[in-house]
Amino acid sequence: MPISRTSRLSVRASPDELVRWNHIASAHGHATTAQWIRSLLTSAELAGHKGPHVPDELRGIRHQLSRAGNNLNQLAHSANCGDAVHCEGVLNEIEKLIQHLDYLLRHSRRNHPDKSARRRCDRPALPLH
Repeated sequence: MPISRTSRLSVRASPDELVRWNHIASAHGHATTAQWIRSLLTSAELAGHKGPHVPDELRGIRHQLSRAGNNLNQLAHSANCGDAVHCEGVLNEIEKLIQHLDYLLRHSRRNHPDKSARRRCDRPALPLH
């Protein structure tokens, strides 16, 4: 028997947002955008995430990757000028950030109802540098 829903929750959206949300809901197999939003809210509520807020963690990782990328650009410039370049430290820092990001992604997907639909990328056991 369907749940009787007598309360209403309103969300304002631009016409472009509404079109995009309708498309995403349909692409995920939901009959209505409301059904999709309900499933998002329910899965967020049931996930019970107790760790650091993922967007904050991702911002921190993005900042660290930006610093490492800047260092890598400086090393590439030096190498192009014929200077001796030792980039193991920068590459190790990038590898640590990738491992931390992999951990966060695994943790954020732990309670996802459709784990099988997610892509996986297993990191090689050997360092890439």
